Amino acid sequence: MISLDSENSATAFPDRVRDIFSETGLLAKAKNFEYRPEQQEMAVAVATALSEQRHLVVEAGTGVGKSLAYLVPAVLWAVEHKKKAVISTYTINLQEQLVYKDIPIVQKTLTVPFEAMLWKGRANYLCPLRLERAVQNAQELFTSPEQAELTRIWEWAQTTQDGSLSDFAVEPDGQVWAQVCSEQHICTTKSCGQNPKCFYQRARKRLINADVVVMNHTLFFLNLGGIAEQEENESGYLFSNDFVIFDEAHTVEQVAARQIGIGVSQYGLRYALQRLYNPKTKKGLFQVHRNPEAVRQTAALLEEVETFFDKLGERGDFKKGREFRVRQPDFVADSLTGPLAKVQQLVVETLRGVEDETAKAELQDLGRRIRDARSAVATFLKQEAEDHVYWIEKTGKTQQYHALHAAPVDVAAYLRALLFPEGKCCVMTSATLSVGTEALTYFRNRVGADEVEARQIGSPFDYQRQMKIYITRKMPDPRDAAHEAALAQQIEHYLEMSKGRAFVLFTSYKTMSNLAAALRERLDDLDYKLLVQGEGLPRHRLIAEFKKDERHVLFGTESFWSGVDVPGEALSNVIITRLPFAVPDHPLIGARLELIEANGGDAFAEYSLPEAILKLRQGVGRLIRTKQDRGIVVILDNRILTKNYGQAFLRALPQCPVEVV
Repeated sequence: MISLDSENSATAFPDRVRDIFSETGLLAKAKNFEYRPEQQEMAVAVATALSEQRHLVVEAGTGVGKSLAYLVPAVLWAVEHKKKAVISTYTINLQEQLVYKDIPIVQKTLTVPFEAMLWKGRANYLCPLRLERAVQNAQELFTSPEQAELTRIWEWAQTTQDGSLSDFAVEPDGQVWAQVCSEQHICTTKSCGQNPKCFYQRARKRLINADVVVMNHTLFFLNLGGIAEQEENESGYLFSNDFVIFDEAHTVEQVAARQIGIGVSQYGLRYALQRLYNPKTKKGLFQVHRNPEAVRQTAALLEEVETFFDKLGERGDFKKGREFRVRQPDFVADSLTGPLAKVQQLVVETLRGVEDETAKAELQDLGRRIRDARSAVATFLKQEAEDHVYWIEKTGKTQQYHALHAAPVDVAAYLRALLFPEGKCCVMTSATLSVGTEALTYFRNRVGADEVEARQIGSPFDYQRQMKIYITRKMPDPRDAAHEAALAQQIEHYLEMSKGRAFVLFTSYKTMSNLAAALRERLDDLDYKLLVQGEGLPRHRLIAEFKKDERHVLFGTESFWSGVDVPGEALSNVIITRLPFAVPDHPLIGARLELIEANGGDAFAEYSLPEAILKLRQGVGRLIRTKQDRGIVVILDNRILTKNYGQAFLRALPQCPVEVV
């Protein structure tokens, strides 16, 4: 048993943690524990940051076992000092690993009682009060098929223990679920807090009492609030007395930029208004509350929403992709904020005649959404937010909708104030933060951690023995017409070398689709089963399918370069078809490059190259996941040999045998 008495001072805490991770420490008694000096080093670094109440950025190579390295000190510090440990990750896979594997190991090994829970967004939970209201007003709110779905949800609600989407065998229709799930201003402590059947409020009580909370980055930033709110919360981030550990920290910048910015989607706004009144089905809350003028105005507004977003789409140039950057104010005429204000006022008027508290809360929530959309549209058209980049994005499965976005070009200043003030503790960790330079300077500058201590801890894997890199010298330039044919030939050659069992990573969906079409028949003849991202199966199903057989080949783009873990012989080859330079067509990337140039810097050297190096390291990192893994990495882009910047890529990769062919 770990002693919890007050004599254990903060200065002794890192030493205690060092002992726990030693060859004869508490963890050595755990099943399958293997002493790793790198893991011990990281655990002590985290313990020191916690005990001295300061921030830390730590890169820990693949195989260090960083989850346990931060969980053990985090749990002990939280329990002993009555704090809450917030663990934020990017992928669902890592969240599940923490909750179902790593945290149970810590609970069993330390024998210190503590509560841990996975924090899901409240929209994951059913609100019984909203469900009851929806059933009562089903005729005015739902079509016949939707009423059948509502009945299915009602029946499920009678037996579910968890009350969240993950407990469904088949997830419900999104539009019906949105009217029965927990909402911030409807499912409140006042309205549902005393209801023992309210799943979200039950989860919230567990959350308040938990010592360790696991969540994702998006949910973290959604709940973080602004800089002013953070200044008021002097001793914590999301709770009054917490500290935060970001795993998969290389994704924090992109997630934060999205959440700190503004966004209005055509689909989302239309759906919110249709909850008030849907002209096609003649259903909605304004029908429930018998307000014919509000019905008329909402129907007119819905038409105006379509017209407004269609005009945005017509004016935008989407030849280069799904996004179009807007560089001047009043890109289209503002035909929306006035009608939105009218309907918002009609919501207020309707509220005066409503006595039921739940019904009131439903209307108030939609009123807020309309108000927020009106404000965001005005901000976008006037380009009022300083140092932001503005763009229109095509959305939907067939890109039939549009959305407005604005995001800060440089989130570092925001994150510096939000995450790294004095007196708090934020730890950021990932296997890939370095771009081959010292002190993790590039990453720290991007996330506002300029003054934060940085540690680099190597991998315990023996890359010299476990991995070999092949680089092809004779490849056409990626812009050359002969490039795809050469790629197909090389991919087939190296797939035969590893007998399939490969990830082939692309930077372009189009190239991936072309190569899949060109190679499918040939790979079939070789008895390799080809799996291709975007051909029906979601990512987790593709990975599960890939792991089933050792003759699978998976073609993937963006999301397969990182966060995918396939240990063992099933994955013995990672083929990099092209160095992963980000296409500057995305408005946010383009604006970042412009900002660097405007400040007298070199955008390629200071942004494009480091980002590509990080991405390449993530892709290569898919191969060796355990000390038993063996395999090859193939790089089919000869710019790594012919360009001056090629050496920067090579320096950042694991030290292993390299063969140029």
